[in-house]
Amino acid sequence: MDIHTTDDAVTRRINFFTERVRKLREDDLYFYNLPVEEIKGGSRVVVGGREMGMYASYSYLGLIGHPRINAAAKAAVDKFGTGTNGVRLLAGTLTLHTELEETIAAFKHAEAAVTYSSGYVTNLTVLSSLMGRGDFVISDKLNHASIVDGCLMSGAEFRRFKHNDMDELERRLQQVPGDAAKLVVADAVFSMDGDVLDLPRTVEICKKYNAWLMIDEAHSVGVLGKTGRGIEEHFGLGDVIDIKMGTLSKTIPSVGGYVAGKKELVQYLRHASRAFIFSAALPPAQAAAANEAFKVILDEPWRIEKVCANGEQFIKGLKGAGFDTMLSTTAIVPVLCGTDERAYKLTQVCHHNDLFVLPVVSPAVPEGQARLRATVTAAHEPKEIEYALGVIEKAGHEIGII
Repeated sequence: MDIHTTDDAVTRRINFFTERVRKLREDDLYFYNLPVEEIKGGSRVVVGGREMGMYASYSYLGLIGHPRINAAAKAAVDKFGTGTNGVRLLAGTLTLHTELEETIAAFKHAEAAVTYSSGYVTNLTVLSSLMGRGDFVISDKLNHASIVDGCLMSGAEFRRFKHNDMDELERRLQQVPGDAAKLVVADAVFSMDGDVLDLPRTVEICKKYNAWLMIDEAHSVGVLGKTGRGIEEHFGLGDVIDIKMGTLSKTIPSVGGYVAGKKELVQYLRHASRAFIFSAALPPAQAAAANEAFKVILDEPWRIEKVCANGEQFIKGLKGAGFDTMLSTTAIVPVLCGTDERAYKLTQVCHHNDLFVLPVVSPAVPEGQARLRATVTAAHEPKEIEYALGVIEKAGHEIGII
């Protein structure tokens, strides 16, 4: 049934998705928005009364439920309550926020840091605060939607370069007038493909053309680098990124986003970025949890080693079975299926065998490149990964993917 009597564009869009979801539900192929009833040990969840292996979590180091992090959150609630009832610039800043930002700055080898209430908002507000009309922002084609939206919102000239193609990045910068402000922005680990940005060449090119460099480390903190500090450590480059953006809701089991960099940059963002000025502060429990999580990462380096080993096992197993995992070298492992229908069918078999995974289909990815976007974490044990590989391989043969 139509939700609106007028046959306008808005109604048609809503009705299209209403029908799409209805058909998927009818065919037992709708796997989104499933409420998780319980998280058990980081690698397993209870959904619909069934215990399932979790292969769709961004808790790469398995820190959800860590006793030290839980205790820090509980202590913060006891001391400060559950909210701040204010924006940071006015009455919303707590000592917890200051401590968290100092911890992030030290972790990222930066002079200062500033936090925001969501990772999406962080990209949106930072890009739109720094760039404007007459400026140029140059973005990798596979960057996260929040980066794209921030670039568009800024009003700057928006240019894209082919994914991880450093020659095209250089050509894009050559096309920018010499006196214009320019910023290059990219993910460190790309969220749909799991591959890593060529940071050394990116830095070299940005220096050559005097361009600012912003890197989104949502999926690289805790995954890249010997101590989990991210892509700079991974390549052994030191402090080379101007604007170090990251999230507090993936490896870090909290919510929010941050930017680390020079103290002048951070001071500017505190007074010019609208999401800082007009959004309520992070709740005490979330700030305290994030603060403790960074410390746990440094205190428990075995977690980084384990997530890397688990990712290697998963990718090697899938490739050995004949699957295309694209260029992934990280804990994000695409299982290429081709058509949307095959991706839905593979997900269905996985769910029926107690594996919680999710399909990514068009238009989120180009037609013909539908996939499972599976993830492994430090909480997985090798035998659990072997079971998952067995289920996916058997289903891949049945469906005709391999």
